[in-house]
Amino acid sequence: MLQVGRLFQGLVVFCALLLAAASDAQPAGYPARSVTYVVPYPAGGAADVFARSLAAELGKRLGQPVIVENRAGANGNVGSAFVARSAPADGYTLLLGSLSTLAINPHIYSSMGYDPLKDLQPVSLTHQMANVLVVNPATQYKTVAELIAAAKARPGALSYASAGNGNTMHIAAEQFKAQSGIDIAHIPYKGGPPALNDVLGGQVPMMFNNLPAIVELVNAGKLRALAVGDARRARQLPQVPTMEEAGLKGYSSIVWNGVLVRAGMPPDVVQYLAKQIAAALESPALRKPLEDQGFEVLSSTPEKFAALIRSEHAAMAPVVKASGAKLD
Repeated sequence: MLQVGRLFQGLVVFCALLLAAASDAQPAGYPARSVTYVVPYPAGGAADVFARSLAAELGKRLGQPVIVENRAGANGNVGSAFVARSAPADGYTLLLGSLSTLAINPHIYSSMGYDPLKDLQPVSLTHQMANVLVVNPATQYKTVAELIAAAKARPGALSYASAGNGNTMHIAAEQFKAQSGIDIAHIPYKGGPPALNDVLGGQVPMMFNNLPAIVELVNAGKLRALAVGDARRARQLPQVPTMEEAGLKGYSSIVWNGVLVRAGMPPDVVQYLAKQIAAALESPALRKPLEDQGFEVLSSTPEKFAALIRSEHAAMAPVVKASGAKLD
Protein backbone atom coordinates (compact mmCIF):
# COMPACT_ATOMS: atom_id res chain seq x y z
CA MET A 1 0.00 0.00 0.00
CA LEU A 2 2.88 2.34 0.78
CA GLN A 3 4.36 1.75 -2.66
CA VAL A 4 0.98 2.36 -4.32
CA GLY A 5 0.57 5.57 -2.32
CA ARG A 6 3.99 6.80 -3.39
CA LEU A 7 3.23 5.86 -6.98
CA PHE A 8 -0.05 7.82 -6.82
CA GLN A 9 1.71 10.84 -5.33
CA GLY A 10 4.29 10.66 -8.08
CA LEU A 11 1.58 10.56 -10.73
CA VAL A 12 -0.11 13.62 -9.19
CA VAL A 13 3.16 15.56 -9.23
CA PHE A 14 3.90 14.43 -12.78
CA CYS A 15 0.44 15.50 -13.99
CA ALA A 16 0.79 18.85 -12.26
CA LEU A 17 4.13 19.42 -13.99
CA LEU A 18 2.58 18.50 -17.34
CA LEU A 19 -0.26 20.98 -16.79
CA ALA A 20 2.17 23.71 -15.79
CA ALA A 21 4.29 23.03 -18.87
CA ALA A 22 1.18 23.10 -21.05
CA SER A 23 0.14 26.49 -19.66
CA ASP A 24 3.63 27.87 -20.41
CA ALA A 25 3.77 26.41 -23.91
CA GLN A 26 3.54 28.71 -26.90
CA PRO A 27 0.18 28.26 -28.66
CA ALA A 28 0.55 26.75 -32.12
CA GLY A 29 1.04 29.44 -34.73
CA TYR A 30 0.85 32.37 -32.28
CA PRO A 31 1.96 35.02 -32.85
CA ALA A 32 2.39 34.87 -36.63
CA ARG A 33 2.37 38.65 -37.17
CA SER A 34 2.64 41.96 -35.35
CA VAL A 35 0.50 42.70 -32.29
CA THR A 36 -1.30 46.01 -31.71
CA TYR A 37 -1.33 47.51 -28.20
CA VAL A 38 -4.16 50.04 -27.93
CA VAL A 39 -3.58 52.92 -25.49
CA PRO A 40 -6.90 54.74 -25.00
CA TYR A 41 -5.19 58.01 -24.03
CA PRO A 42 -3.20 60.68 -25.88
CA ALA A 43 0.48 60.14 -26.61
CA GLY A 44 2.90 61.58 -24.09
CA GLY A 45 1.09 60.77 -20.85
CA ALA A 46 2.35 58.40 -18.16
CA ALA A 47 0.26 55.48 -19.42
CA ASP A 48 1.58 55.95 -22.95
CA VAL A 49 5.19 56.13 -21.76
CA PHE A 50 4.85 52.85 -19.86
CA ALA A 51 3.03 51.15 -22.73
CA ARG A 52 5.78 51.97 -25.23
CA SER A 53 8.46 50.56 -22.93
CA LEU A 54 6.46 47.39 -22.35
CA ALA A 55 5.67 47.03 -26.06
CA ALA A 56 9.36 47.10 -26.99
CA GLU A 57 10.31 44.43 -24.44
CA LEU A 58 7.22 42.26 -25.05
CA GLY A 59 7.95 42.27 -28.77
CA LYS A 60 11.32 40.64 -28.04
CA ARG A 61 9.58 37.92 -26.03
CA LEU A 62 6.92 37.26 -28.65
CA GLY A 63 9.26 37.41 -31.62
CA GLN A 64 6.93 39.86 -33.34
CA PRO A 65 6.63 43.68 -33.19
CA VAL A 66 4.18 45.09 -30.65
CA ILE A 67 2.90 48.39 -32.06
CA VAL A 68 1.35 51.03 -29.78
CA GLU A 69 -1.74 52.70 -31.20
CA ASN A 70 -3.29 55.69 -29.41
CA ARG A 71 -7.09 55.80 -29.61
CA ALA A 72 -7.99 58.58 -27.20
CA GLY A 73 -11.39 59.98 -26.31
CA ALA A 74 -14.15 59.92 -23.68
CA ASN A 75 -11.71 59.31 -20.82
CA GLY A 76 -10.45 56.10 -22.38
CA ASN A 77 -13.80 54.74 -23.56
CA VAL A 78 -13.12 55.14 -27.29
CA GLY A 79 -10.06 52.90 -27.39
CA SER A 80 -11.49 50.46 -24.85
CA ALA A 81 -14.73 50.07 -26.81
CA PHE A 82 -12.73 49.47 -29.99
CA VAL A 83 -10.94 46.50 -28.43
CA ALA A 84 -14.05 45.19 -26.66
CA ARG A 85 -16.32 45.38 -29.71
CA SER A 86 -14.31 45.62 -32.92
CA ALA A 87 -11.02 43.81 -32.51
CA PRO A 88 -11.12 40.02 -33.07
CA ALA A 89 -10.55 37.83 -29.99
CA ASP A 90 -7.38 36.38 -31.48
CA GLY A 91 -4.58 37.81 -29.33
CA TYR A 92 -3.39 40.35 -31.89
CA THR A 93 -5.00 43.37 -30.23
CA LEU A 94 -4.13 44.23 -26.63
CA LEU A 95 -5.63 47.02 -24.52
CA LEU A 96 -4.13 49.18 -21.82
CA GLY A 97 -6.85 49.13 -19.17
CA SER A 98 -6.92 51.42 -16.16
CA LEU A 99 -8.70 52.25 -12.94
CA SER A 100 -10.59 54.89 -14.95
CA THR A 101 -11.82 52.73 -17.83
CA LEU A 102 -12.53 49.59 -15.81
CA ALA A 103 -13.78 50.84 -12.44
CA ILE A 104 -14.64 54.57 -12.55
CA ASN A 105 -16.20 55.20 -15.97
CA PRO A 106 -19.00 52.63 -15.51
CA HIS A 107 -20.36 54.80 -12.68
CA ILE A 108 -20.21 58.04 -14.71
CA TYR A 109 -21.24 57.18 -18.26
CA SER A 110 -24.73 55.90 -19.04
CA SER A 111 -23.24 54.17 -22.09
CA MET A 112 -19.56 53.46 -22.71
CA GLY A 113 -19.93 51.14 -25.71
CA TYR A 114 -18.64 48.19 -23.71
CA ASP A 115 -19.05 46.40 -20.39
CA PRO A 116 -15.63 46.12 -18.70
CA LEU A 117 -16.73 43.10 -16.65
CA LYS A 118 -18.16 41.16 -19.59
CA ASP A 119 -16.55 42.30 -22.84
CA LEU A 120 -12.88 42.29 -21.81
CA GLN A 121 -10.62 39.49 -20.62
CA PRO A 122 -7.95 40.54 -18.07
CA VAL A 123 -4.45 39.29 -18.86
CA SER A 124 -2.08 40.90 -16.35
CA LEU A 125 -1.65 43.88 -14.09
CA THR A 126 1.40 45.89 -15.22
CA HIS A 127 1.96 48.78 -12.82
CA GLN A 128 0.60 51.30 -10.36
CA MET A 129 1.54 54.88 -9.50
CA ALA A 130 0.61 57.48 -6.94
CA ASN A 131 -1.14 60.76 -7.74
CA VAL A 132 0.68 63.87 -6.54
CA LEU A 133 -0.73 67.31 -5.74
CA VAL A 134 1.35 69.85 -7.68
CA VAL A 135 1.12 73.62 -8.09
CA ASN A 136 2.73 76.15 -10.36
CA PRO A 137 5.81 77.43 -8.50
CA ALA A 138 4.72 81.03 -9.08
CA THR A 139 1.86 80.48 -6.61
CA GLN A 140 2.38 81.24 -2.93
CA TYR A 141 1.41 77.71 -1.84
CA LYS A 142 4.30 75.80 -0.32
CA THR A 143 2.33 73.35 1.84
CA VAL A 144 -1.03 71.61 1.76
CA ALA A 145 -2.06 73.59 4.84
CA GLU A 146 -1.38 76.89 3.05
CA LEU A 147 -3.39 75.78 0.02
CA ILE A 148 -6.33 74.69 2.15
CA ALA A 149 -6.26 77.95 4.12
CA ALA A 150 -6.28 79.99 0.90
CA ALA A 151 -9.16 77.96 -0.54
CA LYS A 152 -11.23 78.39 2.63
CA ALA A 153 -10.57 82.13 2.62
CA ARG A 154 -11.97 82.40 -0.92
CA PRO A 155 -14.44 79.56 -1.59
CA GLY A 156 -14.73 78.78 -5.31
CA ALA A 157 -12.02 81.25 -6.35
CA LEU A 158 -9.25 78.69 -6.90
CA SER A 159 -9.30 76.06 -9.65
CA TYR A 160 -7.58 72.82 -10.60
CA ALA A 161 -6.97 71.04 -13.90
CA SER A 162 -7.58 67.39 -14.71
CA ALA A 163 -7.44 65.03 -17.68
CA GLY A 164 -11.25 65.04 -17.86
CA ASN A 165 -14.39 64.39 -15.87
CA GLY A 166 -14.16 61.07 -14.08
CA ASN A 167 -10.44 60.68 -14.70
CA THR A 168 -8.40 59.56 -11.70
CA MET A 169 -6.90 63.05 -11.49
CA HIS A 170 -10.40 64.46 -11.11
CA ILE A 171 -11.42 61.87 -8.53
CA ALA A 172 -8.19 62.49 -6.57
CA ALA A 173 -8.94 66.22 -6.39
CA GLU A 174 -12.56 65.68 -5.42
CA GLN A 175 -11.48 63.35 -2.62
CA PHE A 176 -9.05 66.05 -1.50
CA LYS A 177 -11.82 68.65 -1.54
CA ALA A 178 -14.17 66.44 0.46
CA GLN A 179 -11.61 65.56 3.13
CA SER A 180 -10.29 69.10 3.52
CA GLY A 181 -13.69 70.82 3.33
CA ILE A 182 -12.75 73.25 0.57
CA ASP A 183 -14.42 74.47 -2.62
CA ILE A 184 -12.19 74.73 -5.71
CA ALA A 185 -13.41 74.74 -9.31
CA HIS A 186 -12.72 71.88 -11.71
CA ILE A 187 -11.36 72.61 -15.20
CA PRO A 188 -11.46 69.40 -17.26
CA TYR A 189 -9.17 68.90 -20.27
CA LYS A 190 -9.10 66.27 -23.00
CA GLY A 191 -6.14 64.36 -21.60
CA GLY A 192 -3.39 64.74 -19.04
CA PRO A 193 -0.71 66.44 -21.20
CA PRO A 194 -2.80 69.52 -22.11
CA ALA A 195 -3.94 69.88 -18.50
CA LEU A 196 -0.35 69.69 -17.30
CA ASN A 197 0.75 72.23 -19.90
CA ASP A 198 -1.70 74.80 -18.56
CA VAL A 199 -0.54 74.27 -14.98
CA LEU A 200 3.05 74.73 -16.18
CA GLY A 201 1.99 77.86 -18.04
CA GLY A 202 0.18 79.30 -15.03
CA GLN A 203 -3.29 79.31 -16.61
CA VAL A 204 -4.44 76.96 -13.84
CA PRO A 205 -2.68 76.93 -10.46
CA MET A 206 -2.81 73.25 -9.52
CA MET A 207 -3.69 69.66 -10.33
CA PHE A 208 -3.26 66.08 -9.22
CA ASN A 209 -1.11 64.10 -11.65
CA ASN A 210 0.62 60.72 -11.83
CA LEU A 211 4.04 60.62 -10.20
CA PRO A 212 5.93 59.61 -13.38
CA ALA A 213 4.47 62.57 -15.29
CA ILE A 214 5.74 65.19 -12.84
CA VAL A 215 8.99 63.86 -11.27
CA GLU A 216 11.38 65.55 -13.69
CA LEU A 217 9.34 68.76 -13.71
CA VAL A 218 9.40 68.96 -9.92
CA ASN A 219 13.12 68.26 -9.73
CA ALA A 220 13.71 70.92 -12.40
CA GLY A 221 11.74 73.50 -10.41
CA LYS A 222 8.99 73.82 -13.03
CA LEU A 223 6.38 72.44 -10.63
CA ARG A 224 6.11 72.37 -6.84
CA ALA A 225 4.87 69.11 -5.29
CA LEU A 226 2.89 69.53 -2.08
CA ALA A 227 1.97 65.95 -1.20
CA VAL A 228 1.97 62.36 -2.49
CA GLY A 229 -1.24 60.33 -2.40
CA ASP A 230 0.47 57.18 -1.11
CA ALA A 231 1.05 55.68 2.33
CA ARG A 232 4.80 56.23 1.95
CA ARG A 233 6.95 58.95 0.45
CA ALA A 234 8.07 58.53 -3.15
CA ARG A 235 11.69 57.48 -3.54
CA GLN A 236 11.98 59.92 -6.44
CA LEU A 237 10.71 62.86 -4.35
CA PRO A 238 11.87 62.10 -0.78
CA GLN A 239 11.40 65.73 0.31
CA VAL A 240 7.65 65.66 -0.47
CA PRO A 241 5.35 64.54 2.37
CA THR A 242 2.51 62.08 2.04
CA MET A 243 -1.03 63.40 2.39
CA GLU A 244 -1.15 61.73 5.82
CA GLU A 245 1.92 63.68 6.88
CA ALA A 246 0.38 66.84 5.43
CA GLY A 247 -2.67 66.43 7.67
CA LEU A 248 -5.25 64.48 5.61
CA LYS A 249 -5.60 61.21 7.51
CA GLY A 250 -6.55 58.22 5.42
CA TYR A 251 -6.17 59.98 2.07
CA SER A 252 -5.00 57.70 -0.75
CA SER A 253 -4.87 58.05 -4.53
CA ILE A 254 -3.20 55.17 -6.34
CA VAL A 255 -3.72 54.48 -10.04
CA TRP A 256 -3.21 51.05 -11.62
CA ASN A 257 -3.00 49.78 -15.20
CA GLY A 258 -2.94 46.41 -16.90
CA VAL A 259 -3.31 44.53 -20.17
CA LEU A 260 -6.64 43.13 -21.39
CA VAL A 261 -7.97 41.57 -24.58
CA ARG A 262 -11.42 41.07 -26.03
CA ALA A 263 -13.43 38.45 -24.18
CA GLY A 264 -13.57 35.04 -25.82
CA MET A 265 -9.87 34.70 -26.57
CA PRO A 266 -8.51 31.13 -26.31
CA PRO A 267 -7.37 30.47 -22.71
CA ASP A 268 -3.98 29.16 -23.82
CA VAL A 269 -3.24 32.45 -25.59
CA VAL A 270 -4.33 34.43 -22.50
CA GLN A 271 -2.05 32.41 -20.23
CA TYR A 272 0.85 32.59 -22.68
CA LEU A 273 0.51 36.37 -22.96
CA ALA A 274 0.37 36.72 -19.17
CA LYS A 275 3.61 34.73 -18.82
CA GLN A 276 5.37 36.78 -21.50
CA ILE A 277 4.21 40.09 -19.99
CA ALA A 278 5.47 39.00 -16.56
CA ALA A 279 8.83 38.03 -18.07
CA ALA A 280 9.07 41.35 -19.93
CA LEU A 281 8.32 43.28 -16.73
CA GLU A 282 11.12 41.45 -14.92
CA SER A 283 13.69 42.63 -17.46
CA PRO A 284 16.13 45.03 -15.74
CA ALA A 285 16.37 47.03 -18.98
CA LEU A 286 12.66 47.81 -18.68
CA ARG A 287 12.09 47.72 -14.94
CA LYS A 288 14.78 50.02 -13.55
CA PRO A 289 14.20 53.03 -15.86
CA LEU A 290 10.46 52.86 -15.25
CA GLU A 291 10.82 52.54 -11.48
CA ASP A 292 13.23 55.48 -11.49
CA GLN A 293 10.46 57.54 -13.12
CA GLY A 294 7.96 56.63 -10.39
CA PHE A 295 6.16 53.59 -11.79
CA GLU A 296 5.72 50.63 -9.46
CA VAL A 297 6.13 47.72 -11.86
CA LEU A 298 3.83 44.76 -11.13
CA SER A 299 2.44 41.67 -12.80
CA SER A 300 -0.29 39.17 -11.97
CA THR A 301 -2.19 36.16 -13.19
CA PRO A 302 -5.32 36.79 -15.30
CA GLU A 303 -7.41 35.53 -12.39
CA LYS A 304 -5.92 37.94 -9.85
CA PHE A 305 -6.23 40.88 -12.22
CA ALA A 306 -9.90 40.00 -12.82
CA ALA A 307 -10.50 39.89 -9.06
CA LEU A 308 -8.89 43.33 -8.64
CA ILE A 309 -11.10 44.82 -11.36
CA ARG A 310 -14.27 43.44 -9.78
CA SER A 311 -13.24 44.69 -6.34
CA GLU A 312 -12.32 48.19 -7.56
CA HIS A 313 -15.45 48.40 -9.72
CA ALA A 314 -17.57 47.96 -6.60
CA ALA A 315 -15.39 50.16 -4.38
CA MET A 316 -15.41 53.13 -6.74
CA ALA A 317 -19.22 53.43 -6.92
CA PRO A 318 -19.61 55.40 -3.65
CA VAL A 319 -16.40 57.38 -4.33
CA VAL A 320 -17.68 58.56 -7.73
CA LYS A 321 -21.11 59.38 -6.30
CA ALA A 322 -19.56 61.46 -3.53
CA SER A 323 -17.31 63.28 -6.01
CA GLY A 324 -20.23 64.53 -8.08
CA ALA A 325 -18.33 63.70 -11.28
CA LYS A 326 -20.41 64.29 -14.42
CA LEU A 327 -19.96 63.85 -18.13
CA ASP A 328 -17.96 66.45 -20.07
